[in-house]
Amino acid sequence: MRKGDISFWYADIGLPTRRPPLQGDRRADVCIIGAGYTGLWTAYYLKKADPSLDVVVLEREFSGFGASGRNGGWLTGGFAWTHERYLANGGETGVRAMVQAMAGTVDEVIRVTDAEGIDADILRTDELMVATAAPQMARLRAEVAHRRHWGEDRVSDLNQSETLARVNIPGALGAMVVGGVARVQPAKLVQGLARVVASQGTPIFEGTPVTAYEPGRAETPFGTVTAPVILRCTEGFTADLPGHKRDWLPMNSAQIATAPLPPEVWEKIGWQGHEILGDFANAYCYCQRTREGRITVGARGVPYRFGSRTDTGGAPDPETIRRLIAILHRHFPEAARFPIDHAWCGVLGVPRDWCATLGFARETGLGHAGGYVGIGVSTSNLAGRTLADLALGRQTDLTALPWVNRPLRKWEPEPIRWLGVQGMYALYALADRHEQGRSTPSPLARLGSWLTGR
Repeated sequence: MRKGDISFWYADIGLPTRRPPLQGDRRADVCIIGAGYTGLWTAYYLKKADPSLDVVVLEREFSGFGASGRNGGWLTGGFAWTHERYLANGGETGVRAMVQAMAGTVDEVIRVTDAEGIDADILRTDELMVATAAPQMARLRAEVAHRRHWGEDRVSDLNQSETLARVNIPGALGAMVVGGVARVQPAKLVQGLARVVASQGTPIFEGTPVTAYEPGRAETPFGTVTAPVILRCTEGFTADLPGHKRDWLPMNSAQIATAPLPPEVWEKIGWQGHEILGDFANAYCYCQRTREGRITVGARGVPYRFGSRTDTGGAPDPETIRRLIAILHRHFPEAARFPIDHAWCGVLGVPRDWCATLGFARETGLGHAGGYVGIGVSTSNLAGRTLADLALGRQTDLTALPWVNRPLRKWEPEPIRWLGVQGMYALYALADRHEQGRSTPSPLARLGSWLTGR
């Protein structure tokens, strides 16, 4: 089994050749910190709006080194946060507008990849969230009703026979199905986007960490970039920047990928629609059937490292790998006799209220976006379009959405935040065990969510 090496997605296509670092001081109109999805989408839309803009991207490692090249490949356009927490910044009309804007990101990403010739193994499909216990069915029905209340008409539920007709998961009782989503190969998407951004005339300086930034300047070991607009697009790695240790918690998530499975195994599993697939366990998982017939399985694993530390090469610990293999074998027992080819991990950004946000201050020229809580493939596109509008001084439907300029609350200092997150996931695991064979959801999960304000 290959461990780390950034991710299986890079093992699939090969690691990119690094672009040169910054060489000396430089001026620009816009400086973007971070060359993941958010930073690259922002650069792309800025240059589309005004090709004369001098945009510079600074990246500590290489484009797509973080979550953009390691995620589960779910392009959903979903609204994964608590709707009610956005009401104060936009009312019900504003929240509904944000739900629709998020849903539109799937078509927008596919439009751009088609227009720009980016091959990212994109396949339009459904999202399937399976319930395997009565308490999970209760959460499923509540989730369907909640999302439909907020305008997601593409969400519905399946009974047991309809679910098993799609995928043969032992013990499946039903599923929530979400239409209008897509499966992607995330590293292909981010590398393709980086090539397009570079072809627009935007230099991406890789191997160039930002050591400090303030209005008008971003400092690196190789020189200083001065620009009236500086946009921080570092998501899960934000805690590594001075002064931002407690802004967003770097939550760890891990995945495994099987060897390609033969056709006779797929006949038993089903999954012919290539749906992106998860479950309604409290400690949920996320899976996809890849282009070449592998199964990838992801979950939180060891959720958080003390002191907001982030990984380097993406190698997960043995216990996390064991848990992921257990999920694989539980949901797909036919795959149990085939080896695991790769295991990897990475971090995603989690705000204190578990709700994504972006901001821009015209008076300082500083902006930021992130805190996607694991729904970054689609959310980053909306963030990029919105940051571009804000940086250009435009007032648009996107800049009026209620996630713009929401107040940020910092996470507690250590060891409080470590204890809180560890306690939350321990309670989730206990709740899942207690719910087997029971008819009602365990209160332990609610306690876990309360513990961290989820």
